[in-house]
Amino acid sequence: MGICWSSSKDTITPITTGNLSTAGVSQTTTNTTSSRGSNFSRNSQFSAASGGSDEAFPNGQILPHPNLRIFTFSELKAATKNFRPDTVLGEGGFGKVFKGWLDEKVSKSGSGTVIAVKKLNSESMQGFEEWQSEVNFLGRLSHPNLVKLLGYCWEDKELLLVYEFMQKGSLENHLFGRGATVQPLPWDIRLKISIGAARGLTFLHTSEKQVIYRDFKASNILLDGSYTAKISDFGLAKLGPTASQSHVTTRVMGTYGYAAPEYVATGHLYVKSDVYGFGVVLVEMLTGLRALDTTRPSGQHNLVDWIKPHLSDRRKLKTIMDARLEGRYPSKAANQIAQLSLRCIGSEHKSRPSMKEVLETLERIEAYNERPREPRVRPARPAVQRHGQPPLHHRSPLHPRQNGSQANQHSPWASFSAQSLFAHPQ
Repeated sequence: MGICWSSSKDTITPITTGNLSTAGVSQTTTNTTSSRGSNFSRNSQFSAASGGSDEAFPNGQILPHPNLRIFTFSELKAATKNFRPDTVLGEGGFGKVFKGWLDEKVSKSGSGTVIAVKKLNSESMQGFEEWQSEVNFLGRLSHPNLVKLLGYCWEDKELLLVYEFMQKGSLENHLFGRGATVQPLPWDIRLKISIGAARGLTFLHTSEKQVIYRDFKASNILLDGSYTAKISDFGLAKLGPTASQSHVTTRVMGTYGYAAPEYVATGHLYVKSDVYGFGVVLVEMLTGLRALDTTRPSGQHNLVDWIKPHLSDRRKLKTIMDARLEGRYPSKAANQIAQLSLRCIGSEHKSRPSMKEVLETLERIEAYNERPREPRVRPARPAVQRHGQPPLHHRSPLHPRQNGSQANQHSPWASFSAQSLFAHPQ
């Protein structure tokens, strides 16, 4: 979750409405063992859509009401082996995330359904308000590029959220992690992740009621076993402005380095404030450098401020590309993505492209990379017959040799390994 930059601390009061909003878990009695059960109204500010899986609705849908399981604390305590330290997957402002196993679907191997359990730290400043926001948004927003919220637990002071388990962890770990277990992401996987994350944000922005994510960053992009990107952590999400408004005004919350300048300066949150954060992540994927790093030399702490002049120059871009790519990337595609990121991180929100436009641009780059290259056929030179020698027969690169083999086909992609070419598509 993001970090609140405001010194003020709101008093959190449960709101008795089930509408899809930034807070809306109704306080009604349920048949669970929870001391304070939760239920949801079927009324919504969004248009209703029928339930179904991501496979049935590849473009996403908004469920008419949350389809979430209410877990007991004892169930999640057992699933995580009493929240043992060796099951910790990560930790954020909300609290720790544990790996767990549900016993009711134990497979023949004796394992079970793997889950991720986020447990509120009792000392967290983010707390109940963001827990509510997560339940309300992820409980009803369904898309292949949004992490699935499976259920929640609310017993006494215990607040927990249960998600699908993402095998490959966060994009942040793959880009900036070190050690033998962290393998650098090849170019094609980086492009696939960019497109997947763009699809998730596009879905949020183009819904009937726009959703502003507000905390887009590498650590909130999780990857499944096939490196499909899924946006997680909706604790700071807000409904977008109404038709008569251009923005919503909120407390400034988020993460330094990713938050749009107009939002940091004024608290005015625009849909295109998310586009800025997406642009920062694109720059991180090109360079392999963190958005904010105070260990870098003076003048280089903020990645955007430092790198911006390099993005518009092909030669300069080459000097800042992630060294772990080892040069295995199509320079034209890298330049196109650099140009796109430059538009996304524009200082004026109006000048930034929409996420729909960003997605379409990335998909065009992907399609160009997948298209087979046509070999260049140079015109044959006139034959020059020397005195006493038989005439020479020139061949085009595709002309069969007398032994039945073909001449090598030269391509501008020939210097790149097969792994660096994007051969599959968020």
